[in-house]
Amino acid sequence: MPRGTDVAVVGGGIVGCLIARHITARAPGTSVVVLDRDTAGSGASRRSAGLHCPRGATERVRRMARYSQDHYDKLKVLDPTLPIHRIALSVVAPAADEPRLREIYLDSARLTRTDSPAGGPPGIRLPESTQVFTCEGAQYADVYGLVQALARELRHAVTFREGVGVEAVDPDAHDAVDGAGVALRLSTGETLKARQVVLAPGPWLAAPAWRDLVAPLGARVKKIIALHVDRPPADGDRAVVFQDEDAFLLPLPERGHWLFSYTCREWDVDPAATADGLSADNAVEARESLRRFAPDLAERALSGRVFCDAYGSTGEPEIRALDADGRVVFAGAAGGSGYRLAPAIASDAVDLLRLPQPRPRPAQNRRSQP
Repeated sequence: MPRGTDVAVVGGGIVGCLIARHITARAPGTSVVVLDRDTAGSGASRRSAGLHCPRGATERVRRMARYSQDHYDKLKVLDPTLPIHRIALSVVAPAADEPRLREIYLDSARLTRTDSPAGGPPGIRLPESTQVFTCEGAQYADVYGLVQALARELRHAVTFREGVGVEAVDPDAHDAVDGAGVALRLSTGETLKARQVVLAPGPWLAAPAWRDLVAPLGARVKKIIALHVDRPPADGDRAVVFQDEDAFLLPLPERGHWLFSYTCREWDVDPAATADGLSADNAVEARESLRRFAPDLAERALSGRVFCDAYGSTGEPEIRALDADGRVVFAGAAGGSGYRLAPAIASDAVDLLRLPQPRPRPAQNRRSQP
């Protein structure tokens, strides 16, 4: 284990891995250590529905959505085996909201009015005065599988420390010898010194090591619940987004069932408290929400997944320095859109780093200039 590193990334989920990837792409030779208390991708990434909708409630989030969509498309071209899948999408929204809907969704979505969410699961009941739109550019991923693929690719250039927790972060540990500015005390008893640190902790905002650093952001943690609907998707089935309710139905043919995600209003959740699974109240509330749109499917929703995610106080992701010298950067609080916006979050976080300049190559290795 090296005594020091240029950048330490705390959190090995989709955001943390893409941060490491952006660093190595921009500044090859930069030393990077990715730390995770579990195995890479085993937190929020493992429970993520992985749906990307080409939309954003603000211009900044729309920019991030465009960047992220392009980035995922390029990743898929580089490696067609990645578990990223294009999917047809229908959007159900009040007819009167069409002007706002067209503002929220990217131009590339090409929203088009249609009569019904054809291709969605049978038995969908549309609320009165709603309009259905088809939407292009949607995709979904097995986020855990994607993290594993990214980590596998990165291991030749990045050090992964899995199963290693961070117990303290000291941004004022300047070392005149190696130039390190931050000391991380690890669960193994080691101290890792880094010139800069990126915190990508997902919903673990209250971890003692960085709780005081993160508190000024005003971010909060909300429970995330999705039901597994025991009905096999058919070829060509579409995802259906219920825009007003911030809910969606997603076919998962690889798993053999549908997923229904709805908006749970349970705030200030401890990630550890979700280990017991769906509570009775959560199960009832989730099924009642599904019953409003698809009564028959609600009776088939006997299992699901429960976790939580961090939400920024402005409704947008938080990417900013947490100390006056910019040694510690926070990246996250994406409000349930961690996968959807992860490439843009990573890019914006790396913009805040002072990366070492790439070492010049020996003259004999340089291509002659025209």
